[in-house]
Amino acid sequence: MPDRIAEHYERHAHAFDYARRKAFTERHWLDRFLIGVAKGGHILDLGCGAGEPVARYLIDHGHQITGIDVSEKMIGLSRTRFGRHVWLKADMRKAAMGRQFAGILAWDSLFHLDHDDQAAMIEKIGRWLEPRGMFLFNSGPEHSTAIGEQFGEELYHASLDPLEYLRLLEASGMTVVAHKPEDPSAGGRTVWLARKFA
Repeated sequence: MPDRIAEHYERHAHAFDYARRKAFTERHWLDRFLIGVAKGGHILDLGCGAGEPVARYLIDHGHQITGIDVSEKMIGLSRTRFGRHVWLKADMRKAAMGRQFAGILAWDSLFHLDHDDQAAMIEKIGRWLEPRGMFLFNSGPEHSTAIGEQFGEELYHASLDPLEYLRLLEASGMTVVAHKPEDPSAGGRTVWLARKFA
């Protein structure tokens, strides 16, 4: 099921982009994330979509962005909008980064992977972060697999147990600086903000 995510977002790229530009519930979490990101630091956006509204917000705050998404249409929109930044059509599980980043976010993207792939991605993210770099992502509140719905189609989600996320983050060189289960101000998402050890 996770491998059908690319097809889903490719089919609905423009509808998703239209809806996404009207919803920016994560702004206050991005502000907390940016407090810990070095001024002008390079940020990796995993599951960047079409760049709205998240990438635009980060760019407007003076950051260079590398965005990764599995949808060619989404990446095409990002390239059109923000041509001075780096946009890669890729599966985050297979991506290879030749540098480290001051911040990494995986908003509404990491939870489309199954449990094992999420664990593997957190390990990779730990390697991709600069010392004291920030990592922002969201999950469900407990260990689960769920089939949601978007644009009339099924959409896969999975989450690990909170203690497992804590263990994985620590093993990958990160410590949690903020965590909010089912944050009502973020649309009910469970949000994690972590920092890599110095």
